[in-house]
Amino acid sequence: MTRDITPAAATGEDTFTPTGTALILERACTAVALDATGARLMRLGSNAVYRLAALPVVARISRRHVGVQQARRAVAVARWLASVDYPAVRATAVEQPVMVDGHAVTFWEALSDDGDEYASVSEIAEILAKLHALEAPPDLELPAHAPFENARHRIESSAGISDDDRRFLAARLVELEQSYAALRFALPQGVIHGDAGVGNVLRDRHGEAKLIDLDGFAVGPREWDLALTAIYFDSFGWHTREEYETFAKVYGLDIMQWPGYPVMREVREFLMVTWIAQKASESERTAQEAAKRIAALRTGASRKDWQPY
Repeated sequence: MTRDITPAAATGEDTFTPTGTALILERACTAVALDATGARLMRLGSNAVYRLAALPVVARISRRHVGVQQARRAVAVARWLASVDYPAVRATAVEQPVMVDGHAVTFWEALSDDGDEYASVSEIAEILAKLHALEAPPDLELPAHAPFENARHRIESSAGISDDDRRFLAARLVELEQSYAALRFALPQGVIHGDAGVGNVLRDRHGEAKLIDLDGFAVGPREWDLALTAIYFDSFGWHTREEYETFAKVYGLDIMQWPGYPVMREVREFLMVTWIAQKASESERTAQEAAKRIAALRTGASRKDWQPY
């Protein structure tokens, strides 16, 4: 259930800053009887992520009028996963998301006390195998997976890239949409996480691997979840060959042997480029990264120097 409160003053997108999001957090916490005093800003990106000081709770604040449906879905998914004892982050037992002037605020049990600890690739494979064995209840109403849903908007709204790069990305999008539509998947479709890489499987304070960031849940091809670990090894070198082979063995499938893998890899890499392109105007660092990635798409250059975000 969503809880909507009226802020003391309009916050607006231009206050999606440490100061502005701290005010949003304060009002959201007040609405659900939590204490925002001393909360620590952990990340400020697509969401503002805070760690509360008084309780082991993490708060996520969406940008204004962005991610509201995803926040509602994430809380519903978390409640379902808890009901089947699946190893995932738990939403706290408050009425949420809390809406503050268009920002969706959700509250989550903190996994650890001392920062994030990434799970091993073996644990990621186990987590995914367990997830892909689940069948979501009909009342959860998971959407069909739409991989290109935000791509066109990202390209059109990317103020930090050239018009020529924007036209190139738009044309490439059309090509990849057609290639993806022609794929023949090896696995049956079902529940997927959507972004199940190493950064979204963390160990809790007891050393147990847990899945986080639940707002991308959908019904779609299981290959989508498997591709990320393969690409992290194959394209970027972020995993070793031994780690990837362990992942494939534990899950029970080597997606790199699937004929559709090259297209899947191209699609996932392209979407990574559109994500950074929309942030190109935010800093010199993101502008340089966007330019490097677009140039790699144009020329077929190595992806080994792409920086993780």
